[in-house]
Amino acid sequence: MELIDTHAHLYSTKFDADREAMLQRAAEAGVSRLFLPNVDHESIAGMDALVAAHPDRCFAMMGLHPCHVGEDNAAAMEEVERLLRTGRYCAVGEIGIDLYWDKTFLAHQQEVFRQQVRWAKELRLPIAIHCRESFNEVITIVEEENDDSLTGVFHCFTGSEGQAQRVIALKGFYLGIGGVVTYPKGGLFETMREVGVAHCVLETDAPYLAPVPHRGKRNEPGYLTHIAAKLAEATGRSLDEIAAITTRNAEQLFCEPRKDPDGHG
Repeated sequence: MELIDTHAHLYSTKFDADREAMLQRAAEAGVSRLFLPNVDHESIAGMDALVAAHPDRCFAMMGLHPCHVGEDNAAAMEEVERLLRTGRYCAVGEIGIDLYWDKTFLAHQQEVFRQQVRWAKELRLPIAIHCRESFNEVITIVEEENDDSLTGVFHCFTGSEGQAQRVIALKGFYLGIGGVVTYPKGGLFETMREVGVAHCVLETDAPYLAPVPHRGKRNEPGYLTHIAAKLAEATGRSLDEIAAITTRNAEQLFCEPRKDPDGHG
């Protein structure tokens, strides 16, 4: 059984004491590949170092996280664009809008998000979307920008069945299912029972949002098996089926060549 963790902040200082042991535990749990979202300038070096040390397992994204968007984002965005154009990154992320912590810079977040979406379309890269307390604001921009060149994942999806169907209707977009599906009062288990697994990928968001039975502790990719098992329970599938479907979806999203508008690879 192969699993793919499509969203894990493994460069976090929370892993400094046992990063290699954590990666070994992930491998023993069947987690073969790990996709690392960038957040800001400070996270780039550690993320790139992980990819250099584990080029067959770790794959980096590049983007400016909405929680790091302020009044003046020109320098940060210039650096994101420069790095994206090196061709070293597999996706544009983690990008989006966050209205949980602060609504002060909503207009700036919208502007930064839209620009990064446009870079993704130009460079034929998928997007990894952060939308905390901002689903309507985020999906409005995605729907406005959507065309045959845009694909991505709504990271840490915790929405309703209606919101899930709105994502699925975009075509080429997936629901990132993480530890919340294991939370008894999270509501995601019930949503996934209705939605199914066909448009899902798995993620941990490590070191955050650890699944039951590790809730409240540091999360890590090896715990992806708990998320997969709970999604299997919710959707009436076997664990092997969940692994096969979500792995195929992750490969299609991040690994397969994208065609340009003229139909060329």
